[in-house]
Amino acid sequence: MRAHYCSRLLLLVVAMLALAGAASAQIGVGVSVSFGPPELPVYDQPLCPGDGYIWTPGYWAWDGNDYYWVPGTWVEAPEVGFLWTPGWWGWEGSGFFFHEGFWGPTVGFYGGIDYGFGYFGHGYEGGRWDNGRFFYNRSVNNVNVTVIHNVYNTTIVNRSVTRVSYNGGNGGVNVRATSEEEAAARGRHIPPVAAQTRHMEAARGNPELRASANHGKPPIAATARPAEFTGGGAVAAREGGKYTPPPNHAENNRPAESNTARPPVHPNEIPPAAKNAPYNTGNPNLDKKYQQQQDKLNAKQDQERAKLQQKQEQDHQKMAKQQADDARKQQVEQQHQQQTQQQMQKHAQQQQQLQQRQQPPHQSAPPQHEAEPKR
Repeated sequence: MRAHYCSRLLLLVVAMLALAGAASAQIGVGVSVSFGPPELPVYDQPLCPGDGYIWTPGYWAWDGNDYYWVPGTWVEAPEVGFLWTPGWWGWEGSGFFFHEGFWGPTVGFYGGIDYGFGYFGHGYEGGRWDNGRFFYNRSVNNVNVTVIHNVYNTTIVNRSVTRVSYNGGNGGVNVRATSEEEAAARGRHIPPVAAQTRHMEAARGNPELRASANHGKPPIAATARPAEFTGGGAVAAREGGKYTPPPNHAENNRPAESNTARPPVHPNEIPPAAKNAPYNTGNPNLDKKYQQQQDKLNAKQDQERAKLQQKQEQDHQKMAKQQADDARKQQVEQQHQQQTQQQMQKHAQQQQQLQQRQQPPHQSAPPQHEAEPKR
């Protein structure tokens, strides 16, 4: 959750810095969407690149104006024994909210969404850990057995296939979390790793992945490795999902050249950031330390924004006394915009650097050995 928060904050800066030609709009952090995402597209899974990679299914994300597709991809597990719980969209009574995915020893709730490839609504049937190695279920995964020998076959039966991409609301999946899935969310887990963050950023910056452009059928539906959108490891959707935004959706009613959000000129125009999710590393003392670091940084940045806002207000007062003409006012406002965006970039980098320092160290798997999985 925290990695995605920081990445979205950084993306906000990128969008605001591109004054005239930015392709992205407001960042969808902590906001609800009035209509649900498109159906899930149908696509083939790229070949697994190697041992220890776990499939993370594609999903629709929100950029403030439109849904965009984040391709499914293979990601190295951050720790031995960890599995991926996909993110999911759910109706919360006033709109659709996105629940971020996470890594942990147990798969938690992901809305009952059938993402395929082992993620059929509950749990994960695409593989399991055994004696420090991950074994792949060949019935749902594309694995080269001449390279990866730790495989098994378990056929999935009595599966009801649906391409609905959200939980609740009109037409959504009507499934609730089990007590075990709720426990997984409360237990030890970590947010998306850096490779997943880069992958999401690359998807958000690709205009072809916007639902309004591909109409639910993304040209890049899945990749062999994160953020590698070209080459033989990238596959297109074979079949698209229905995309029916409401008639008054802003994306349909504005000219293409005006899709860029207006960059903030002053600090008080910056959209409020979402509240950080509590740390949950499994170590209470470490959680407390990390939270104190985050609170300290947040307070420092709040003070810097307030100081810059005060300085710019003094500039306005000075211009009023001097009865400055329109040309001078425009020049000052351009300076203010530059100051504000530079501060936003600085703050986003600080948040990202803090998140990277707090990222748990990668734990490599023990030496590989030829062993059959426990049945």
